[in-house]
Amino acid sequence: MTNIQRNRTLQQATTSLSGADVLKAARDFFQRGSGIYSAFVEQEGPTHMTLRGQGGEEIVVGVAMAGAATAVTASSYLFDQQVALFLASLPPAAPVDALAGAAS
Repeated sequence: MTNIQRNRTLQQATTSLSGADVLKAARDFFQRGSGIYSAFVEQEGPTHMTLRGQGGEEIVVGVAMAGAATAVTASSYLFDQQVALFLASLPPAAPVDALAGAAS
């Protein structure tokens, strides 16, 4: 049996934004959340950020270069829907075919 909760708590996306821009977007997105869904920066580094929400709920966002794109991993136990909305708000990375055509 697969762990369905794990699929909701650890989410990933790839974006055209830089790692620094992703972390800024995460800060802005979660701080402007409505009421019980807002979260504020607790720790921050060049490749990660932890935010703390109401009731002590933690959201972790990590970034890493993935070729010409940025891989984003985000995790939260209770804010999984908000994490999914944040990841969906990021501009997608360029398709690999488009990158190959630009290099020619």
